[in-house]
Amino acid sequence: QVRLEESGGGVVQAGGSLRLSCAASGRIRGSTFTIRSSGWYRQAPGKEREVVAQIMDDSSTNYADFVKGRFTISSDSAKNAVDLQMNSLEPEDTAVYYCATKIKIRLSGGGWYYTTDDYWGRGTQVTVSS
Repeated sequence: QVRLEESGGGVVQAGGSLRLSCAASGRIRGSTFTIRSSGWYRQAPGKEREVVAQIMDDSSTNYADFVKGRFTISSDSAKNAVDLQMNSLEPEDTAVYYCATKIKIRLSGGGWYYTTDDYWGRGTQVTVSS
């Protein structure tokens, strides 16, 4: 079973910074896995979930226009972790932030099996006060 746990959320004043972390753990049918393409998403009250930032298998990154220049996504496959550094936070950034990732499963005979489904964490609340 794959578990994703976000941390680092909290309350911060406008202009401040937070660093969110997402750690993946567990095993699938006894096999280890490594995170691959991952992303951070957010959902504000009364709004739909939206993508914030993504990091692909080739380490390329994509950002929503509303966070470009302010947020940075990074991943560490050795630690099975993906982080989101958030600077110059604005009250409009207030939301529950979720991480999601695809994984690759280590096969007993060597090689990897690449999953297509996303695994999701339960989210962490970020509140930016004005």
